[in-house]
Amino acid sequence: MSKEKNFNDQLWDFFCSLKLAIITLILLATTSIIGTVIEQNKSAQEYMQNYGMSESTYRALDALQFFDMYHSYWFLSLMGLFAVNLICCSIKRLPRIIKIVREPVLVADDGLFRTFSNKEEFVAAGTVESVRDKAVALLGDKFASPVVTEQDGKTYLFSQKGAWSRFSVYVTHSSILIIFLGAMIGNVWGYKAYINIVEGQSIDAVWPRAGKEPIPIGFELRCDDFEVTFYEGGGRPKDFTSDLVVLENGQEILKKTIEVNDPLTYKGLTFYQSSYGPTGDPVYTFRVKNRESGETVTVKGAQGKRLSLPGGASLTPMGYAESYQNFGPAAQIKIDTGTPFIVFKNYPQFDEKRGGAYSVNFVEAKQSYYTGLQVAKDPGVWVVWLGCLLIVLGSCGAFFLSHRRIWVSIQQLDKGIGVKLGGNAHRNQPAFALYFDELKKDFDDTLSS
Repeated sequence: MSKEKNFNDQLWDFFCSLKLAIITLILLATTSIIGTVIEQNKSAQEYMQNYGMSESTYRALDALQFFDMYHSYWFLSLMGLFAVNLICCSIKRLPRIIKIVREPVLVADDGLFRTFSNKEEFVAAGTVESVRDKAVALLGDKFASPVVTEQDGKTYLFSQKGAWSRFSVYVTHSSILIIFLGAMIGNVWGYKAYINIVEGQSIDAVWPRAGKEPIPIGFELRCDDFEVTFYEGGGRPKDFTSDLVVLENGQEILKKTIEVNDPLTYKGLTFYQSSYGPTGDPVYTFRVKNRESGETVTVKGAQGKRLSLPGGASLTPMGYAESYQNFGPAAQIKIDTGTPFIVFKNYPQFDEKRGGAYSVNFVEAKQSYYTGLQVAKDPGVWVVWLGCLLIVLGSCGAFFLSHRRIWVSIQQLDKGIGVKLGGNAHRNQPAFALYFDELKKDFDDTLSS
């Protein structure tokens, strides 16, 4: 029985250990760094190509779940161990805090006064009752209404403020556990996925990052239009947006134009604008002038298609670039079987100097795109937000509030009425010392009047 008790005590001390908390936090931080450096939920080919690892190395790391760390058994175990440590530490210290708040020490004897770093002694004229009344009024005005205790021929006053701030740390601890709970809910019942939707088409399922089978979403999502704008003089995208429509049973339920950092959310699913890409060949429009006859025609067609020109010739679009040598949009074309050449959308005058039977003005190239969307389902997000709110409140209470206590001892002396003033704060001692210095002056002025 004794051995069992000793073992239980040792186990309890282990889970309450500050050393365990520090080690667990270091391990969590280290693994989180690794998870940031190593991209998660990629294909085997990507890992072997990007990180130069062999197939056997990949298999070993995959077995250890290094490529899906935040869902791994060992990472979740570390999170669980930290949560248990936090709970045990809180439980161990909570009864003492409750006793301090609910059963404060009302009488400060000489032994307790010797422990105070903030204390002062006065000798006042008058009676014990008159000095007591002055001290009670002063504390009530400057600090908080005191509790008066008569004991052993002495009068004791006790006053406190901010006692409940001692529980701020438990609000913080609880908020961390709530955040963990929200994350676990998201891990178990949520997922992250992706979809590509071609303009004009719709989808009713998404593809999870770590899975092979598509997940039905319970409604249709259609992309009516995709627009991308580029920085002038370059091919870098400036902004891209998708016009999305939610449909249920063929009826349009919701429409929204999304862009980066402005997603669409519906039925617990959030669709983020993530990427885009061309799909199929662009459709070109040219305005062509026969230099000899002066006749001008507009021709339109797909890449590789021969477009008829006045005079029996043909124009064939061969390629397109959003920005060619910093001159903006350009198309490569050829007329009949001649040598291919470049025409610029923003500089039609360049082709005037080329010569030949035809002058070509490049009007536009309409490229169809697909929109790439990241999809997130996180039913625990509101639990996480609640935890974040509580951690802010708890941290404010823990860092900016303190439990401040003032004790006063009053007794009859041969030379007058002896008054001892002492106090402490469980946090932010320098600020309390400044406040106590002001309180000493107030006591001195009041008792000497």
